[in-house]
Amino acid sequence: MELYIKNMVCNRCKMVVKSELEKLGLTIITVDLGKVEIFEENIENQKQKLEKSLQLLGFELLDNKTSRTVERIKNLIIDLVHNQNTKLKINLSQYLSKDLLQDYNTMSHIFSGVEGTTIEHFFIIQKIEKVKELLLYDEFSISQIAHKMQYSDIAHLSNQFKKVTGFTPTAFKNLKNKTRIHIEDL
Repeated sequence: MELYIKNMVCNRCKMVVKSELEKLGLTIITVDLGKVEIFEENIENQKQKLEKSLQLLGFELLDNKTSRTVERIKNLIIDLVHNQNTKLKINLSQYLSKDLLQDYNTMSHIFSGVEGTTIEHFFIIQKIEKVKELLLYDEFSISQIAHKMQYSDIAHLSNQFKKVTGFTPTAFKNLKNKTRIHIEDL
């Protein structure tokens, strides 16, 4: 049985959800961002306990297809931006369509209706948060960050960064109180 869980956005989230499932005696097959596969086919007896324990930890079981689609799109983008160090070989719409086996226009319409923003804007916001993280670590130059985050050049990164944050990357780096947004709050 597959369970879809909202707000699973990192490896720690996967560990926490796995632990909660194990506490209920469920047999886990796989745990991915936003999706868990368990051996049991019927969990009606445990479902209320699971929902309650997940909710206390900031997660939510998703029951309808629309919510699952939106959450899957978000998780794919988060994973792509924050966890994969490989370059995207195809454009974002092809990447999402290939994984979700859905038409991109349909996904885009669903996502915008639920989230009130476009998939592209969500992707940009995620990239900017990753850029902030890399700037805070101070391990890479802005040029290296632009390359790592697949911007065509520093100017493109700087323009997009300023549109989203109100600061240039250099000005952000020099701020005393640098603020980042939790992934699940984006």
